[in-house]
Amino acid sequence: MFDTSQRPIVLVWEVSRACELACDHCRAEATPGRHPDELTTAEGKDLLESARGFGDGQVVVLSGGDPLKRDDLPELIAHGDDIGLRMALTPSGTASLTRERIERLADAGLRRVALSIDAGCPAVHDGYRGEPGVFEETLRAARWIRESDLGLQINTTVCERTVDELPAVRELVGDLDAVRWSVFFLVRIGRGARLDPVSPERADEVMNWLHRVDDEAAFAIKTTEAPQHTRVGLERDGVDPADLTPGVGALAARPNVRAGDGFAFVNHVGDVTPSGFLPKPAGNVREDDLVEVYREGDLFKRLRDRDSLKGKCGACEFRAVCGGSRSRAYASTGDALASDPLCPYVPNGYDGAVPDRVGDA
Repeated sequence: MFDTSQRPIVLVWEVSRACELACDHCRAEATPGRHPDELTTAEGKDLLESARGFGDGQVVVLSGGDPLKRDDLPELIAHGDDIGLRMALTPSGTASLTRERIERLADAGLRRVALSIDAGCPAVHDGYRGEPGVFEETLRAARWIRESDLGLQINTTVCERTVDELPAVRELVGDLDAVRWSVFFLVRIGRGARLDPVSPERADEVMNWLHRVDDEAAFAIKTTEAPQHTRVGLERDGVDPADLTPGVGALAARPNVRAGDGFAFVNHVGDVTPSGFLPKPAGNVREDDLVEVYREGDLFKRLRDRDSLKGKCGACEFRAVCGGSRSRAYASTGDALASDPLCPYVPNGYDGAVPDRVGDA
């Protein structure tokens, strides 16, 4: 059983917040210039050494902004690979992602690259990303990544502007021979605060459709900030929630990942937060031990305690295997333990009363 109280399934390090794009959904509100207080190369290597403390094969995703803004990226990837980490990358799909650069990163020990595609045509994707030509540059880079034998993941953000593009993106994911499609449901922070999310009912419809795609597709499907995807799948299969615990069956092998519970984030200046979408610092790697912050930090422990949840999420029969998006709850209410507003499910017998819980997160 994978114990998410002891280690994250995914650790993301935002190596730089700089980026040439100005995407409409950008949680980081990235700008072209690098921050003067970014973690240095030496501090970055120390962070990777700390991540090794979680155990063998820890997945570390170098993110941004655009991580390609850092010239020491191959050195950081090589160091992580040398000490047994599984290194992945989420670059921006711009002209800076050349074939030569991809090959150099692959030679350094990179395992997987995730590129963002939010529509099936240039007009919608480029308009969303704020830069003409990005759609074609991303497709070109995706083909180079596959030629380099790196695992290719496609990330897609779901909001009102992009939801109708999902079938076309699904076809692209298959055509590009991606190993995974990661579908992000909008959390309204950063520039994304100006976007409209899909309705809760539409979200459930999309998740039902994603389960159908998962039944037939050659690639894996993962959702981000949408733990109700598990509840939708269990309802689809006729599973009684009374029979569920996180350590049973497939849920033991791959538990639901939420902010602070199977997921941790280190920002460009070293702050440790439960997620990039829940930017509440629990420590800083320049002063604190990363493993200890994740395992023993009060914020992280409260986020992993399903009995601390409030409102519908606190009363829900599926909370042991879902728990709602803590990031979206925080973005919507300022309380990370509140109900996830994207979920339309009403627990049996729920009358709208908020269960008595102690403390906010």
